Amino acid sequence: MTSQIKTFFLLAALTAIILFLGGMMGGRTGLIIAFALAMFMNVGSYWYSDKIVLSMYKARQLSASDAPMVYSMVQELAANAGIPAPRLYVIDQQSPNAFATGRNPENAVVAVTSGIMRILTPDELRGVIAHEIGHIANRDILIQSVAAVLAGAIMMIANMMQWAAIFGFGSSDDEEGVNPIAAIALAIIAPVAATLIQMAISRSREFLADSTGARISNDPKALASALYKLEATARNLPMDANPATENMFIVNPFSGGNMANWFSTHPSTEERISRLMAMAGK
Repeated sequence: MTSQIKTFFLLAALTAIILFLGGMMGGRTGLIIAFALAMFMNVGSYWYSDKIVLSMYKARQLSASDAPMVYSMVQELAANAGIPAPRLYVIDQQSPNAFATGRNPENAVVAVTSGIMRILTPDELRGVIAHEIGHIANRDILIQSVAAVLAGAIMMIANMMQWAAIFGFGSSDDEEGVNPIAAIALAIIAPVAATLIQMAISRSREFLADSTGARISNDPKALASALYKLEATARNLPMDANPATENMFIVNPFSGGNMANWFSTHPSTEERISRLMAMAGK
């Protein structure tokens, strides 16, 4: 029930931003268009968010013959978690990372980059897959996937608002037009607001997925070691990723170590490792 409530408020808040931006862009007409877009995005992201995100990263499905070791890990860990085995996909990028997506455990996907399979040991990779299966078992993936799709729509509308303000397109109901300064300000603020909404649920769910992953793999040290390697590598080899999907990955896909981390959708890797090592000590 808690997950359903969070999903409802997340959808409501992101939808409200889309409607507000639409009204600012084109008054009553813009509001109607934005409402239609919001409804389309809400329904579409529920049913097709996994396909949208996988298509965004040109991910391809792996069979048991393509990657027998990783495929076997997915089967084993899913059984440990008591859920159906998710499909396995690979993203052809050297930056090491992973995410899970899908609307429920019966329609779930675990995606890993080619880079993560290259730099991690088998035990560390098993820990990462356990973390992602933890997200699936905890039913986080619908929230993350819907948030990513709607945040992407907000960024698209915000970009349109910037161009509309620059070239004077769009008008409000009183025919005075959109204030260019206000429009540009909103175009900057709206994506930040969308990110903050994602942050509101993402950080706690990462801790929970770490805990669940450590339990079903029975190896918290391996996951801690993997997180250390992934964080260090991401700083030097950021991923070619869409900012709207940042919350889906096991570690921040962009270069770390700057003020942007204050607004990160992920808790600090140091704290995550500390909690996992405490679990190992027990």
